[in-house]
Amino acid sequence: MIDERKNLMGLTKEELSGFVRGIGEPSYRGAQLFNWLYARDATSFAAMTDLGMEFRKRLEDSAVIGGVVLEAHRRSERDGTVKLLFALQDGLRIESVLIPPASALRDGDTAVEEEQKRLTLCVSTQVGCPLDCAFCATGTMGFGRNLTPGEIVAQVLAGRRETGKKITNVVFMGMGEPLLNYDAVMNAAELLIAGAGITARRITVSTAGRVAEIRRMADEKRRVNLAVSLHSAVDETRTRLMPINRKFGIPVLMDAVEYYYRKTKQRLTYEVIFFDGVNDTPGHVTRLIALARRVPSKINIIPFHPISFTHPAGFAASLAPSPRMQEIAGELRRAHLTVLVRTSAGEDIDAACGQLALSRGARSEGRAERRTEAAAAAR
Repeated sequence: MIDERKNLMGLTKEELSGFVRGIGEPSYRGAQLFNWLYARDATSFAAMTDLGMEFRKRLEDSAVIGGVVLEAHRRSERDGTVKLLFALQDGLRIESVLIPPASALRDGDTAVEEEQKRLTLCVSTQVGCPLDCAFCATGTMGFGRNLTPGEIVAQVLAGRRETGKKITNVVFMGMGEPLLNYDAVMNAAELLIAGAGITARRITVSTAGRVAEIRRMADEKRRVNLAVSLHSAVDETRTRLMPINRKFGIPVLMDAVEYYYRKTKQRLTYEVIFFDGVNDTPGHVTRLIALARRVPSKINIIPFHPISFTHPAGFAASLAPSPRMQEIAGELRRAHLTVLVRTSAGEDIDAACGQLALSRGARSEGRAERRTEAAAAAR
């Protein structure tokens, strides 16, 4: 039997006010519900103890608090990172990652990054991902569907309940390409800002390079941070690593990035993994320096985390971490660029950057088909 009650998770304060008016309650009840859902983590109407019993009964009859269900969690013995497995209402599953303080950056960088004092949650925005980047396990899952704003926000609320501590930073860098789910991601970000007490400057949206949506963020003056998953400043190399580059090559991407900076005056982040013999040569580094200087930015260097458990084939199977990663970081700093080198937090539990994937079966034979999906998604 289909439950026709209204799911309140993911609704704005205005939408909640409209809902309560529809069941015969005054508008201010919407603000009360908003506070209980996003600030006080209520998972049931019975927990909303300052609401009258008659109102709570009316809510029980007409609404539910949906979202995600925490099925399992796994904690890294090495660094305290926690991977969370969530079930969605339709039976699909996603993962999020809690990154504790003092584990995100290498020792030499911790003093210059406030994040080391914070608790960060990496959230998913899609079930799987259609983009099939060669170095990312999530792409081997294929694409299931976009998440709703409520499912995105619910990851943060569940993570907060799980840890018992305030989550200070949220990064949209888990499963999926956030800007392929633009409206839900931006709505979720605004709910976190207005309801969960997470400031815009501590929310980051990472994209593989969806240029129309980058421009849309600029036009809408979105307050959250933008990170671009770059990995190479050379078109041919970036295309091998990231099929989306066939549609949105580096000149087009940089036009969007420059437009974004002109409109917002916000510094952005480039994310780069250096692979042995692929993008770590002096010529590649020189091109990266020139690109990074075009607008104020910082560079996050991310170690390559093996995805052998997905049984990659071809070019993806040949990727190996560059032994020059720290040397390149020094070159970039000598070029007066801001550089942070990330750790491999969570690698021992397959929770490090690029490792989120639910099925561990052999799926490498499907990569060609997923590239077709990626091309369609890029249009």
